[in-house]
Amino acid sequence: MNAAPTNPTKGKRLGRPPATDSGDTRRRILDIARAAFATGGYDASTNRELAAEVGITAGALYHYFGSKLDLYLAVHGDVQALVYGRFTEAVERVDGFFNKFEAVLDTAHKLNRQDPTLAAFVGVVRSDMRRHPEINAALRTDAERRDGFFVRLVDIGVADGEIAKADRLFVIEFIRIVLIGLTDGVSHDTTRHKRAVTSIKRVMRGGLLAVPHN
Repeated sequence: MNAAPTNPTKGKRLGRPPATDSGDTRRRILDIARAAFATGGYDASTNRELAAEVGITAGALYHYFGSKLDLYLAVHGDVQALVYGRFTEAVERVDGFFNKFEAVLDTAHKLNRQDPTLAAFVGVVRSDMRRHPEINAALRTDAERRDGFFVRLVDIGVADGEIAKADRLFVIEFIRIVLIGLTDGVSHDTTRHKRAVTSIKRVMRGGLLAVPHN
């Protein structure tokens, strides 16, 4: 009896995938690359290493993303679309600056609990932009667009009388610092992240650092 034919592809990484697998493979590449970049930044992994983790050849990876920079920028775009899509949905459900910003904080915590690599990657991007001029040039417009999202929230507060017009720029800077702290400082620990979110809410509502009356 002749031996059963062996599978010549068994144990080998995939080359260029069929069209039916293309979307799933691209999604897997983005997820694995996000986790790798979130841990060590842009310089931590090569495309060859990322391809091996995905289970494809380096050549197949280049079928999806022409360079490591292209992959990094695609991960960034994917993260921003997810995070700010959720933020937009959250703020549209409530009225007023305080309610909207608290909705953003709650959404940020939920996302961080579901996948800590999201916030970790956002934090790494700030460092990578300082170290790599090509990343800074590619993402500068996106950073300005993100700032614009929160500036609009502050302007809603000014228009509604929740924020004094003279305090507008101070509130904008407060928000920037708060968001940096959440992503860079406590995103790795969901308990501390939740505590940080609660403390920010209490500070904003005047319930944490109010001057005690003697």
